[in-house]
Amino acid sequence: MARWEPDAQARLQQAAMALFTEGGYAEVTIAQIADRAGLTKRTFFNHFTDKREVLFAGAKAFEESVVKHLAEAHDGLDPIDAAVVALTRAGLALAGYGEFARARQELIASSTELQERDLIKMTSLASAMAEALCRIGVPPRTATFTAQAAVTVFTTAYADWITDPGADLDALMQRSLADLRRAVGHPPGHSDRN
Repeated sequence: MARWEPDAQARLQQAAMALFTEGGYAEVTIAQIADRAGLTKRTFFNHFTDKREVLFAGAKAFEESVVKHLAEAHDGLDPIDAAVVALTRAGLALAGYGEFARARQELIASSTELQERDLIKMTSLASAMAEALCRIGVPPRTATFTAQAAVTVFTTAYADWITDPGADLDALMQRSLADLRRAVGHPPGHSDRN
């Protein structure tokens, strides 16, 4: 019977990030990652389906957190405000990963393969958010627009936060939301429910 190592996933992620940073994402093999972590390839595949997933391991938990916060959204909020609040609350858990987030962002920017995976994960997040918005009474078409816009607000604010990890994520999210509203001719502070 195989022995379960609770820190194996973290060890694999640390080893992968070190190798990706040293030699570039494309050149690193799964065997090298496992070896650097002092584990086997089999252990790697117990935690990740491929080496791309090392960089996206927390995506599902983040998505679940966003959906949970959306389900708890205040009735008086517009759908976009509820979505941004949910993303902000879930995003606060990322505050301790500033250095990892910066390195991850640089790796994603350096690889078309990783950019594609990032888009897939963001699309999955938007779909889950749209479903959650529908469950709290938002019409499907509005839920889709809202979820996609909110994800854009988040990715913009998150990129700003990576540049300045000392910045307040909530303030960055609100600034990005205000920028989005200006971009679509909807002034900040104007409620859709008015």
